[in-house]
Amino acid sequence: MANIIDGKAVAAKVRQRVAEEVKQLAEKNITVGLAVVIVGDNQASRVYVNNKKKACAEVGITSYEYALPESTTEEELLTLVDKLNNDDSVNGILVQLPLPKQINENKIINAISPKKDVDAFHPENVGHIMIGDYHFLPCTPAGVMELIAETGTDVCGKSCVVIGRSNIVGKPMAMLLLHKNGTVTMTHSKTQNLKEICANADILVAAVGKAGFVTADMVKPGAVVIDVGMNRNAQGKLCGDVDFEGCKEKAGWITPVPGGVGPMTIAMLMQNTVTAAKK
Repeated sequence: MANIIDGKAVAAKVRQRVAEEVKQLAEKNITVGLAVVIVGDNQASRVYVNNKKKACAEVGITSYEYALPESTTEEELLTLVDKLNNDDSVNGILVQLPLPKQINENKIINAISPKKDVDAFHPENVGHIMIGDYHFLPCTPAGVMELIAETGTDVCGKSCVVIGRSNIVGKPMAMLLLHKNGTVTMTHSKTQNLKEICANADILVAAVGKAGFVTADMVKPGAVVIDVGMNRNAQGKLCGDVDFEGCKEKAGWITPVPGGVGPMTIAMLMQNTVTAAKK
């Protein structure tokens, strides 16, 4: 029976650490500010933004919210990003994705100053992650690394399998495991023998976006299983990419959904914002 990795508890530790750093900066008259931009009224985005505001308040970061209408043009959003790039009271800029279809997401990501890119999506920051001399890490993969560390597992030399190759989770996740000397296999929808590959993993990270995709026969006994998925099952209940009930019988450690990776993403965003302020 697996040990459950409590993301809420680990995230609380990270937020406490961040609050200390914010306090130390305040003693030097440095305030930390995060600007969050939301375009349109996507319900999921609104929930995320509210959670980010709550986390900022908890750790002492000033949050600035810019809620723009669905009809906002690309030009208008670029103008706002430019204004925030040049605003000294703003250390981090986060544009909540997805954006309405008239706006090119890549153009917006590229317009954010790499020094204020607390999501670590800018190509310059992605390049730094690739070569290992980064300031910021994408929030979700960074949170996953904290959760793995919490289990006491040393990544060095372990067989690590990542399911999913997105720019936001899969690719940077593989790089972070590699930087810790893991032996990393990246898998995706075109991978052959996926079941066998996963069943050999000491550390299995699922970020595929399909409810219950990872079943017990894909898990090595005693493995660390991290579920990045956030889906709704047939009953409309929140669930991950991992069949939790089946896999917890075999895994050594496993994250629940909700309450696993989710809280870590916002905690690491707070960490990145403080890092930006220090820089």
